[in-house]
Amino acid sequence: MAIADFKKILEVKRYSDNTIDAYAFVLNSVQSALSKSIQDLSETELHDYIYHQIHAKKISRSYQKQLVSALKLYYAEVQNIEVNLQFLLPRKGAQTLPVVLSKNDVRLIMTIPKNIKHQAIIGLLYSSGLRVGELLNLKVNEVDSSRMTIFVKGGKGAKDRLVPLSIKLLELLRRYYISHKPSVYLFEGQDGVSNYSSSSINQFIKRYAAKAGIQKKVSSHTFRHSYASHLLENGTDIRIIQKLLGHNSIKTTMIYTHISEPRLLAIESPLDSIEFE
Repeated sequence: MAIADFKKILEVKRYSDNTIDAYAFVLNSVQSALSKSIQDLSETELHDYIYHQIHAKKISRSYQKQLVSALKLYYAEVQNIEVNLQFLLPRKGAQTLPVVLSKNDVRLIMTIPKNIKHQAIIGLLYSSGLRVGELLNLKVNEVDSSRMTIFVKGGKGAKDRLVPLSIKLLELLRRYYISHKPSVYLFEGQDGVSNYSSSSINQFIKRYAAKAGIQKKVSSHTFRHSYASHLLENGTDIRIIQKLLGHNSIKTTMIYTHISEPRLLAIESPLDSIEFE
């Protein structure tokens, strides 16, 4: 019951569904790996468990952060105990530039799917810069063709926002709607009730990218990065891009200036002015 109680507390505190599911998954994993009930673990046992996950299981930095954060929050909210796990959080790693597709890469991927649903999903990811979780939670009535906007409800940080609706995407969504007739969520699962799965989306995106001959590592989030980068290359102000992406801080959005600075990319290499053949 302890983990179920934890989920209820997070729901009351209005954590996002993705965060609640992720933290519950972490706690269930801890529970299943240890012989003791999670509420009976000592601080030392928690330290040993996390250390084992880092050094023996080789968990990723992101999962390490999620593991520590979930356990700290669980003990604070359910057990009313402050456990000392802060020193087990990974230090901030080196900043890596996101993978970005060219417009031609996007065109190639968009032409491959015969499945109209898959094509509509890819088109929406690229044309609006939605996170995959935001796309999956998007409802039919949140696409407003009269105002040409998409209402993103409860994005990351529980923030609502509006993004422009592409004319080409609207045409694609209309064809998709006639074909599939979704009732509540824009993209529903095979049962016609629940929404689609993020793992399914990433699987078919990876497959289509490979068929298009693209060597880059492509996922649903790659289209969000590409959307932001292409807007910047087209001269869109960085603060407008920040709002469209739903970033809390401009610092997060500034990453795209390292890969999409038009003046920088337009510079001619000095090698091009030298005759050596």
